[in-house]
Amino acid sequence: MAERIYLDWNATAPLRVQSRTAMIAAMDVLGNPSSVHGEGRAAKAVVEQARAQVAAAVGCKPVEVVFTSGATEAASVLNDLSGGAAILVEATAHDAIWAHRSATEDATGDGKIALAMVLANNETGVISTIPEQSDGRWLGPGGAPADWLLLDVTQAIGRIPFSFAWSGADFAVLSAHKLGGPKGVGALIVREGVDISALSVGGGQEMGRRAGTENVIGIAGFGAAAQAAEKELADGIWDDVGVLRDAFEAYITLQVPDAVFAGAQGPRLPNTSYVVTPGWKGETQVMVMDLAGYAVSAGSACSSGKVRPSRVLQAMGFDDLASASAIRVSIGPTTTRKELMQFADVWIAAYKKFNARAA
Repeated sequence: MAERIYLDWNATAPLRVQSRTAMIAAMDVLGNPSSVHGEGRAAKAVVEQARAQVAAAVGCKPVEVVFTSGATEAASVLNDLSGGAAILVEATAHDAIWAHRSATEDATGDGKIALAMVLANNETGVISTIPEQSDGRWLGPGGAPADWLLLDVTQAIGRIPFSFAWSGADFAVLSAHKLGGPKGVGALIVREGVDISALSVGGGQEMGRRAGTENVIGIAGFGAAAQAAEKELADGIWDDVGVLRDAFEAYITLQVPDAVFAGAQGPRLPNTSYVVTPGWKGETQVMVMDLAGYAVSAGSACSSGKVRPSRVLQAMGFDDLASASAIRVSIGPTTTRKELMQFADVWIAAYKKFNARAA
């Protein structure tokens, strides 16, 4: 069987050697991190080291990091903001954020409002501008004021510069597996001084913000991945990824002038191409490429299996046909030029074959 080529880094990045090593070491740490004996303190030390590593990568204080099962769980903080806040969500947000949206008139209690947005879009890679503040409130869509700002930085951390401290946001969410860490662990970043209800109750773990024994092994892998990702970014490795992505898109454009790269007119993540070819359904393209040995996607991994137009593309002004006819190619530092251009040739041949049948 021919070697497969993985081009779906935005769904999940390959596990880093540093993360694997840290997790194997953590497997030999016996204690419960809530126990006060020596074994418990050793486990707690693993968790706190990882907390510091994640904080350094995100640009926040360690005390602001709350470990969760992933960004989706972390985003559930939107359900529990004091006063039953209404949630404003930008139209291109990930489903984990979009699911919490409400209208401003739905606010209860003190009538406060939270604004939730994705810093770097998981489908298109488009980088959003953090909104401005006026009189201490965030200016959301259409200038609607909001009291809190939550940023989904899942795709951004380790790929573009970001500092939670400088952003001014009240909350941020992220997942380890987008950084090359393990699946099933993530973090909620809560600005120091902001009060929230516990994400889960029944214990005092995570400073009382998320009950349940910590996933010590996963957290160790998360911390190691965050530290490695931070170094990669500082070393400029993702600049090289951007050069490769741009060469790929130029080659596709030369061979298939009808192809449109969503969001290419503005700032994007350096690794993401969202190719729109109206009429050739995204899920069909994914299957064709899968059979040819290439792993790509038709959009968000969290929406896989749902045959429907991309809500993100619709929000960007694409019609239903175009919004159902796109694939996402997302690469990383270990992707080679040979692999990506080989994929391009196979994809171009498949596109021409589709066009010939459709004519």
